Amino acid sequence: MSKSERLLALLQALRAHRRPVSAERLADELQVSVRTIYRDVVALNSQGATIEGEAGIGYVLRPGFLLPPLMFGDDEIEALVLGSRWVMQKGDRTLAAAARNALTKIATVLPEDLKERVELSGVMVAPRWPDEPEPVDLAPIRTAIRDEVKLKIAYCDEKGQRSDRVIWPIALAFFDRARVVAAWCELRRDFRHFRADRIEKARPLKQRYPKRRRVLLKDWRVSQNIPEQF
Repeated sequence: MSKSERLLALLQALRAHRRPVSAERLADELQVSVRTIYRDVVALNSQGATIEGEAGIGYVLRPGFLLPPLMFGDDEIEALVLGSRWVMQKGDRTLAAAARNALTKIATVLPEDLKERVELSGVMVAPRWPDEPEPVDLAPIRTAIRDEVKLKIAYCDEKGQRSDRVIWPIALAFFDRARVVAAWCELRRDFRHFRADRIEKARPLKQRYPKRRRVLLKDWRVSQNIPEQF
């Protein structure tokens, strides 16, 4: 168990006890020495925790303390690194920059013994396929989804037929070689899926669509037989 994992385990153990708990009992629960508990209490207090008590009496963690740098285990760090690197490779420019900045912020606040694991993580994302089409700027589409507003698009389907559509965008799916916008189409009066690389123009409108996005998402999942967790 790394030091960060041990500190997190101690933090969780203290949260589980509402009354002062002895170092001996904590040591037994975490399967470490009493001396290690003493050192780790000092370390947590230096991180901003309010742990009251002393050796021989017991410790109690005062409420209201969060310790984000220690909220990640090794697998969680790798998941964050992999997800961020995937977005940096597969997302639009704005989203890729945001992922890069987020990963930098995470690495900045991690304890020293975990920073190197972010930098030298063994999880990687393959580059784009050479023939993978570059999609339209996805930032306006993501903005329309967040704001729950209608989106006007110029679309060219797989047969080369062009049309202007007003859609209610509800989700943007990232596949290995395509990005797909799920939306209610006013022209077809039904849910439709639009490949981003076939959207020639996209402009959010000021008009909100009449249903909340969570309602549309539920209806879309039912229509497509998609499980709730996706």
